[in-house]
Amino acid sequence: MKQNIIVLEDDADIGNLVRHHLQLAGFNVRICTAGDQVLPLARKQPPVLFLLDIMVPGGSGYEVCRQIRESRDLSRVPIIFLTAKASEEDRVRGLDLGADDYITKPFGTRELTARVRAVLRRFEQPLTTRITTPDFELHGDSMTLIVRGAPTDVTATEFRLLHFLASHPGRVYTRDQVLDAVWRDLSFVTQRSVDVYIRRLREKIEQNPEDPRYLKTVRGAGYKFEAAK
Repeated sequence: MKQNIIVLEDDADIGNLVRHHLQLAGFNVRICTAGDQVLPLARKQPPVLFLLDIMVPGGSGYEVCRQIRESRDLSRVPIIFLTAKASEEDRVRGLDLGADDYITKPFGTRELTARVRAVLRRFEQPLTTRITTPDFELHGDSMTLIVRGAPTDVTATEFRLLHFLASHPGRVYTRDQVLDAVWRDLSFVTQRSVDVYIRRLREKIEQNPEDPRYLKTVRGAGYKFEAAK
């Protein structure tokens, strides 16, 4: 069966363009023209990915992203923003809400297809290692995070970033090295993206995100994972 992708786009020409090229790539595409259509459709026809515009009627793409990440049955589905809002502030806000990638208009159709496949590949390669600390557990085979005994929702990108750093305790990685290891073929992602994801992870695993025990910033260098003592 073809994998479903739900696209939130109120411009008919862009929606048809996206649908055409993703269908050529082997996906089944459903178009929503308003934000309040997305979750009802997703629960009837579960997607493997959401592609969201931001400035749409019926609730912005930001709001739809927030609702997806708060939904028990949809929270782990990857999200890509596809939007004309191109500022750094807009990009950071999208990543802060839990998006896995952010594409600005105008866009190349080959790039769009490549980035959709790249995000989906993060779900296709399970990590077999189990990592345990006093505060959390990472289960690589199921890509689940348990924080102080409670299952905690993480996106595939968040999980891979935490798994990568925790697998190499004490080693300092620059932002470029993290991008190469976690995002791999997504050269379009910026160094700022790493900062956003580190902040999100600290909020999930650290007892005090402002004074992290595990995810340490090494000023002028990058980040490292510090094993609990």
